[in-house]
Amino acid sequence: MENSFLNKTFSFDLQMASFDIPPSAVYPIFITGILVYFFSVLSNVTILLLIATQRSLHKPMFYILFSLPLNDLIGITAMFPRVLVDIVTRKHTVYYPLCVLQAFLIHMSGGGTLFILAAMAFDRYIAICKPLRYHSIMTPLTVAGILLLAWGLDFAIILVLFLLQARVRRCRNVIMTVYCSNVSLLNLSCGEDVTINNIYGLSISVFVHIVTMTIQLFSYIQILLTCVLNKQSNVKTKALNTCLAQIIVFLIFEITCLFTLIAYRLPNISTSARNACGMMILLILPVVNPVIYGMKTKDIRITFLQVIKKSFYQHNHVSCLNYKHMGLVK
Repeated sequence: MENSFLNKTFSFDLQMASFDIPPSAVYPIFITGILVYFFSVLSNVTILLLIATQRSLHKPMFYILFSLPLNDLIGITAMFPRVLVDIVTRKHTVYYPLCVLQAFLIHMSGGGTLFILAAMAFDRYIAICKPLRYHSIMTPLTVAGILLLAWGLDFAIILVLFLLQARVRRCRNVIMTVYCSNVSLLNLSCGEDVTINNIYGLSISVFVHIVTMTIQLFSYIQILLTCVLNKQSNVKTKALNTCLAQIIVFLIFEITCLFTLIAYRLPNISTSARNACGMMILLILPVVNPVIYGMKTKDIRITFLQVIKKSFYQHNHVSCLNYKHMGLVK
């Protein structure tokens, strides 16, 4: 009778699932997680600052690219610090409004990745297939419109998803995953019919993937045809280098999503393993994206090295002036 009463009483303090971690491994895992998170933040902020401050990167391609590390930071920050705190404190509780906010940002980040990659693919299509018209097509107004469409459509789709979820009455207080999501919040319902929620969730997943993959496939097929028809090897090399980073990032994202879907449908996989797979979607890209774009995007790599050299030169110059002032050097 008491259990029945508890199941029908909703509390704003929710109990989260936890990883099955031995006590001796808690702090090594926590420290490793902190290092991974700080690396992700530092590297993504570096990309953002380079694009924002260096005039050589003030081009349509990099204005669109600016959204990718920003989106990655939103996703990993919404999910990872909360999980790390739960691992080390072993409290595994979350306040309901914060759980909703976390779930909203996580879903925004997932959809945002696909929309931004599609926008970047379209930019590369115009740059490589229509180079003479690039600047007349990719005007500041066009770039702003593309970014507004990508972020606005992503926000609107996820907002409707959570408005549908908000109408459901809740009686349970246990989140079955280590982070909050739309599905885990729906599982708090009082056994109500959530068919509309499930249909809408599936529909937007299919819609986003079809739209973004169509844009990317069209863009890269046209780029490939341009490379094949163009006899200049330097043009082919430039085209491949500018697209390779985006293709790698897209494949990593899709493979991670596919691996996670398979993990959740295999009965022999533990709950901790499934939770870890789910986290990988928001954890891998924020860590590898800055490395991929730093290595594969020539303009970013050159600009970064120039900034480092300039900072090193200024530091040495100031040090020499200080030494001269102190009379240590002539």
